[in-house]
Amino acid sequence: MGIGENAMYVSMCRVTLRIPLSASLKDKRQVVRSLLAKLRNEFAVSAAEVDRQDMWQIAVLGLAYVSGERGHAQEVLDHAVRYIEESRPDVEITDVVMDTATMEE
Repeated sequence: MGIGENAMYVSMCRVTLRIPLSASLKDKRQVVRSLLAKLRNEFAVSAAEVDRQDMWQIAVLGLAYVSGERGHAQEVLDHAVRYIEESRPDVEITDVVMDTATMEE
């Protein structure tokens, strides 16, 4: 059996954002909650703030998507990142790290 038959792919993405208009943790939470909800609803990804929770203007989001096809899993996360870039002028993406893990039966 080769790779791809009965395989599961998990694409993961760590997105670092700068939120220049945030003046408090409350401001940041409002932006992050809204963005996480939209990403979950639009792209069916798992999404959470994973680091820098105590910094007002920096947010680090973790996104993940599971698929039976490697390309599809990566494509979904690519679209999610592109969504952030194109629809959220209130945030700036400063770093993106993506990886895909394979689990075979």
